[in-house]
Amino acid sequence: MTQVFRPDGQVVPVTLLKAGPCVVTQRKTPATDGYDAIQIGLVESKRVKANKPEAGHLKKSGAENTREIRELKLGSGDNDFKTGDRILVDEFKPNERVDVIGISKGRGFAGFVKRHHFRGGDKSHGSMFHRAPGSIGASSFPSRVFPGMRGAGHMGTDRVTVRNLEIVEVDAEDNVIMVKGAVPGPNGGYVLVRRARR
Repeated sequence: MTQVFRPDGQVVPVTLLKAGPCVVTQRKTPATDGYDAIQIGLVESKRVKANKPEAGHLKKSGAENTREIRELKLGSGDNDFKTGDRILVDEFKPNERVDVIGISKGRGFAGFVKRHHFRGGDKSHGSMFHRAPGSIGASSFPSRVFPGMRGAGHMGTDRVTVRNLEIVEVDAEDNVIMVKGAVPGPNGGYVLVRRARR
């Protein structure tokens, strides 16, 4: 993340996303696969080691140095892509809205307060009930805890979609998109950028 200045002097927090170039590694059609989709891969600048089956699959599209292969379903009005076509950052324009999908940072085993924002008890002296959950089920009836009760446990590493982020700037030369605000995941993590659905 960084910040940029608009022409009127307003400071905008932005995240820089290196978006591409991406190559269509496979075209799936209703005739051959039963549905309409494309498989795309992100072309990396440094060498990517692939096992023999992956290398053979990628050689057909001429995109040997590819990482993070994802499949995207095609709608009725979408472009008809062919294997080997490149998808570049100039598909997006400034002031357009996008959704960014990524895997959130892992937080390990987290308690009620951090994971679910429980308030906890009084912080006064002698309380002994600071970050505990309180009652999670009645005693005589139903004499059990209902499924789905929020509790302590593994936090993070979930698929997160941040919707309607504004594109501030597009750098077609370096394949970089500047989006206003934060995106899920660590620095250097992989995300999926799509046009906003709502």
